[in-house]
Amino acid sequence: MEEIKKDENLEAQKAAAETAEAVEAEEVLEAVDETAERIAALEQQAADNLDKYQRTLAEFDNFRKRTAKEKASMYDDGVRSTIEKLLMVIDNLERAVAVQEGKADESDAFFKGVKMTLTQFQDVLKGIGVEEIKAVGEKFDPNLHAAVAHEDDENYGENEIVLEMLKGYKYKDKVIRHSMVKVAN
Repeated sequence: MEEIKKDENLEAQKAAAETAEAVEAEEVLEAVDETAERIAALEQQAADNLDKYQRTLAEFDNFRKRTAKEKASMYDDGVRSTIEKLLMVIDNLERAVAVQEGKADESDAFFKGVKMTLTQFQDVLKGIGVEEIKAVGEKFDPNLHAAVAHEDDENYGENEIVLEMLKGYKYKDKVIRHSMVKVAN
């Protein structure tokens, strides 16, 4: 009988050990499941943070490019505005030189000074990148020219500019002032 009790006791111990192992294995599986869930949650959070970071970086890059364009545009607008105001002075210098050039007294020091000043202004405009708009002999372009007079003359082609009354200027392909012209036919 003692052997039976020992066997039963041994079997009970084995059963208890197996039950303990099963409980322990179940606890380990639950811990693994919790850890896997936590890892998945952290991976999702990391992906969300990466997405936010990439979007913020792209927004900042777009902001930087946009502000650089705005600065360049503001500079160009400032140049155009300043040149537009100076054009009246250049026009008057050109008129003064044109009136005096036909006369025999071109050796006059005052005339030479005015002519040199006009040349300096023209050089500064070229240095900045301001160009005169070609007019006489060209075909009329409403983007560059303003027609203020019309003439019917068979000696000229269709919409050909025959007279430039006021020079036009452009800066970086934008018109500062349209050329005021007389158009034939």
